Amino acid sequence: MTSPLPLAGQTAIVTGAARNIGAAIGRRLAADGAYVCLADVEPAVLEVAASLGSDRATGYLADVSSAEQVDALFDAVLAERGSFDILVNNAAVVGGAVKHFLEINEEFWDRVVDVNLKGTYLCSLRAAKHMAPANGGVIVTMSSGGATRAHRGMAAYDASKGGIEALTRAMALDLAPYGIRVVGIVPGLIGQDGQTPEMLERAAATVPLGRAGVPNDIASAVSFAVSPDAAYISGSMIVVDGAVLVQQRSPQIESFPVEGFPSV
Repeated sequence: MTSPLPLAGQTAIVTGAARNIGAAIGRRLAADGAYVCLADVEPAVLEVAASLGSDRATGYLADVSSAEQVDALFDAVLAERGSFDILVNNAAVVGGAVKHFLEINEEFWDRVVDVNLKGTYLCSLRAAKHMAPANGGVIVTMSSGGATRAHRGMAAYDASKGGIEALTRAMALDLAPYGIRVVGIVPGLIGQDGQTPEMLERAAATVPLGRAGVPNDIASAVSFAVSPDAAYISGSMIVVDGAVLVQQRSPQIESFPVEGFPSV
């Protein structure tokens, strides 16, 4: 009898899985039937894995900006599971990436780019080398609206995310002959741990759909991207932002405000 779970029998690696979006992705893929290998530099990732149970998840400590630690992570996953089918590159420096361009030094730039862009490269390369002989697999990258627009005070972050989108397209072409799909996710304004209701309300005022996103919104998109339903999608970016990027002006300064829309 066929399992109703779309990822039954598969193994997924999720980086940056200690909290927020990464933890939500891990939980969703486990609910879809995958065994999830959750990695992060924060020890809290071990608690997330433990909450899912040893029959569904394992937690690992790893810094994706280090080639040695990435190799150790993948070696440990292969030793435990024998194989894997999915990689979700979620690890990133976000909150710590805010600094005016005039105040950025080389150390700051390197840390943001090393985790966000180099980390995606290191993990994806290691994953692809395992997936190619098996003629199949899915690699998910995590971008941002900053890849195609700009945040104030986030030059290094935006540059890293622009690089991730370029890398996503390039990997999709290079890896397609080996049956590997590469799909990018573009989160919008997603509520995170520690944000106050006022902060979320301010974010929601900019979103056409009228609310800030939640980590499960991104987890749902990842669930689709790695599923058989997305078998013909590769090289594309899936935008999950409540229509933020498609608007030319924010609602606060729109020439035709929502308040003037027809009443139905």
